[in-house]
Amino acid sequence: MAERLFRRVLVANRGEVAARILRALRELGVASVAVHSEADASSPHLRLADRTVCIGPSRSSESYLDMDAILQAACQEECQALHPGFGFLAENALFASLCGQHGVTFIGPSPRAIRLMGDKSLAKATMREAGLPVIPGSVGLVNSVDEAREVADRIGYPILLKATAGGGGKGMRAVESAQECKEAFFAASNEAEKAFGCGGLYVEKLIRGGRHIEFQILVDGYGNAVHLGERECSIQRNHQKLIEEAPSPVLTPEERDRTGRLVAGAATRLGYKNAGTIEFLRDPGGELYFMEMNTRLQVEHPVTEMVTGVDIVKEQVRIAAGQRLSIRQEDVRFAGHAIECRINAEDPARGFRPDPGTIVRFSAPGGGPDVRLDTHVEEGYTIPPFYDSMIGKLIVRGASREAAIATMKVALDALVVEGVATTVPLHRAILREATFLSGSYDTRFLETSGVLAGLERREPQGTARR
Repeated sequence: MAERLFRRVLVANRGEVAARILRALRELGVASVAVHSEADASSPHLRLADRTVCIGPSRSSESYLDMDAILQAACQEECQALHPGFGFLAENALFASLCGQHGVTFIGPSPRAIRLMGDKSLAKATMREAGLPVIPGSVGLVNSVDEAREVADRIGYPILLKATAGGGGKGMRAVESAQECKEAFFAASNEAEKAFGCGGLYVEKLIRGGRHIEFQILVDGYGNAVHLGERECSIQRNHQKLIEEAPSPVLTPEERDRTGRLVAGAATRLGYKNAGTIEFLRDPGGELYFMEMNTRLQVEHPVTEMVTGVDIVKEQVRIAAGQRLSIRQEDVRFAGHAIECRINAEDPARGFRPDPGTIVRFSAPGGGPDVRLDTHVEEGYTIPPFYDSMIGKLIVRGASREAAIATMKVALDALVVEGVATTVPLHRAILREATFLSGSYDTRFLETSGVLAGLERREPQGTARR
């Protein structure tokens, strides 16, 4: 099949996701080029590539966000395509467009789709027209405090003021009453302007006790679309996910099939192509509301791969190369339950303070095909201080949710990371907590469960528990 794909692909990312993509390319028989900053010159993931190119200094703005340097590397290495991974330039419509202008296939959706879904207010309007339910709120942006108050009076407080650009919780404020609206409006707009270069805001009804549930889709260039079920992503801190699982503990097979077919159909009508994730907020009454669409590979894609057997990265490459999907909806089977823990070099007992440094001892857990560790680190590796703190993802699968939790507990105990603090103790604490075990948690879990309070007493950071 390799002759029908690309001859050489550049991976425009670093660390764990770069390693994940490089392995997939190798299995497909496609040659690879890995770019890197000066800080990542000795990163272990580079050994997986056929060629490597240094694209600049340590800072992201001078390397992984330098479009000219990356495109120059792609052209000089005669790459036919480029995979952006996630983060950095993965959802940058201009970069996707420039790739096309340089004759390099962007392994992802079109610049139009990225632009359309990148504007959260416009995305809501688009998905509303495509038939998806959206959270009650403004139709388009609110241009003043008075407009925001008018919407709030109509839908009722509390509300969320949200930036139309970007994400990750920046440019977002909860508003409980009309008296709070003015200060929150300007604070959210200013924060969004600084973070994303756009201060535009829209209004949503604030749903407390909700669950974050997302659906994975794949769409080829021939109008064929499949959904690969949902992922539960409600264990979060400041809107950043910590633990994901598939399937969700609260969705029925009928809800999964109905919503999955709805999102696949909506993506097809939009002319979307490649992998995408449509995110919903499920209210306490069980209603699913569209929040946003991520037009890239998700960090948490492995849990979907574990329960479906579909390699999402390989499908991305095939679609970008002009091939049809290798699966139909009736071919998708869901087997067992999968859980992912994001392993970050942070100290959760000290406000999640990043802890870059040298890993003096490292050992991955065993467990066969039901235990997977996606990482780029190894013993002796020094984590640089310039980038995201995630150093890996531990993923397990079990015949049931209870079995998957039991397997994850064993795998976490077997994972050895010494020399830096990690989020492993937090994951252990979450997996012991009754609300998580029952599956009845929501996005407020971390602030209401009390798991953070006991971390300092339970185990020291930077050492492994055996």
